[in-house]
Amino acid sequence: MITSYDIIHTLLRTEKGITLEPKRQYFFEVAKFSNKVQIKKAVEEIYNVKVANVNTQVAPGKRRRVRKEFGYKSDWKKAVVTLREGNKIDIT
Repeated sequence: MITSYDIIHTLLRTEKGITLEPKRQYFFEVAKFSNKVQIKKAVEEIYNVKVANVNTQVAPGKRRRVRKEFGYKSDWKKAVVTLREGNKIDIT
C-alpha cells in the first residue's frame, strides 16, 4: 500500500521556491509514478492544509562523469502546489 510519505519525498527549498511562498506556492520533489490527485491528497494529509492547484513537471536527469565514463542521474518529478487562501505550510 502506498502512503503519503511514499508520494511526497521532500519540500524543495530553492530561490524560486522562497520567492513564491508569499503567493502560497510550494515546490515538492514527488514520486515519479504519482499523479496530481495523489499529490494533492498527500500534501493535505501531511501538512493539514487545503490545496487549490497542483502543477507537475518531470525534470530530466543530468549527465555525470565517473572517471572516464559518462552516465546520467535518474529523472525526477517536481510539483508546484498552490494552497487555498488562508493556508500556509510552517517551515521551521
